[in-house]
Amino acid sequence: MNGRYLTGALGLLAAAWGGWLLLSRPEPWRIAVWLGGAVVVHDGFVAPLVLAIGALAAAAGPRLRGGIPRAALIVAGSLTVIALPPLLRPGGVANPTVLPLDYARNWLLAMAAIALLTLAHAGARVVLRRLSRRA
Repeated sequence: MNGRYLTGALGLLAAAWGGWLLLSRPEPWRIAVWLGGAVVVHDGFVAPLVLAIGALAAAAGPRLRGGIPRAALIVAGSLTVIALPPLLRPGGVANPTVLPLDYARNWLLAMAAIALLTLAHAGARVVLRRLSRRA
């Protein structure tokens, strides 16, 4: 029980420190609007999308309910969220060294790798299951 109180106290201290840092900035409202926008995007778009994909996966059958497909969705979603700023940037940048990589291509390659590895895992499970039934 003491660990919970300690964790709660550390959380409150971290929140107070973050609030102090926010209010010590010259324009704290800009950061507050950005953080509020992040909450709105998460609760209004990301969470319902994840719930809908989870419901579709559950309806598709037991093969998509496993840990590997869920992990693949989590990794793909996390990479997409991380890649959104460079993917959605308007036009080119004045300094070519700021964002020197082809983020759209690299994101697509990462998504393809996640999909291929997930399919390979599912295929290997099917093959192993059939082999074990024969034995």
